[in-house]
Amino acid sequence: MKKLSDWQSAFDQWFRLNWDHEDKAHDLAHLQRVWASARKIMQDSDADPLVVLTACYFHDVVNLPKNHPERHLASGYAARETLRILAADFPDFPQALYAAVSHAVEAHSFSAGIPARTPEAKIVQDADRLESLGAIGLARVFYTSGALGRPLFDSQDPFARERPLDDTRWALDHFQTKLLGLPATMHTDAGRALAEYHAAFLVEYMARLSDELFPEQQPAGEIRREFMERLKPS
Repeated sequence: MKKLSDWQSAFDQWFRLNWDHEDKAHDLAHLQRVWASARKIMQDSDADPLVVLTACYFHDVVNLPKNHPERHLASGYAARETLRILAADFPDFPQALYAAVSHAVEAHSFSAGIPARTPEAKIVQDADRLESLGAIGLARVFYTSGALGRPLFDSQDPFARERPLDDTRWALDHFQTKLLGLPATMHTDAGRALAEYHAAFLVEYMARLSDELFPEQQPAGEIRREFMERLKPS
């Protein structure tokens, strides 16, 4: 029977040889980081490590652009493609784990809105959402927005004080429409603690940005207080 590290090596090699993926916010390094986060979250859990590992690696094997009309269906496509790949290229993978892997892959997506029903799916969902926060999340959100041709922020009203939020137009708006709300969606205690810590980094970035854009007003303190308050559990 393969050890977990053997499966990880096999998955690494499969993706290097078979996955020509242009979206560098969802590349092999992303998959590896999600697995690293999942290992932290999974400690003292009764989740099946092989299910978690497999779902972490294959959750984005089908990944549609943020502005694609079928974006919300991508995780379902990924779940089906995962099972096809396992059957074709990993015949020694336990078929008894197929259903658990498929659910964890399909439920990981924020846009799909599928409830995570198993410990494995909850861990994978938490680990993937951590990628949207902190320094990595900051880099990924601006990379993705740049690839879509969206401006970084509205220079006149960057925090949407006098306009509706619109993250299809302004990258920074995505912080308020989604990212700062992610800690409240976490299933695991470890995931929630990490999410709150990394979300605080995004708030600090917003505070620093406000001072650079409006040096005479020096609004960083106000921005920091307002958005940190939003991170507190309700």
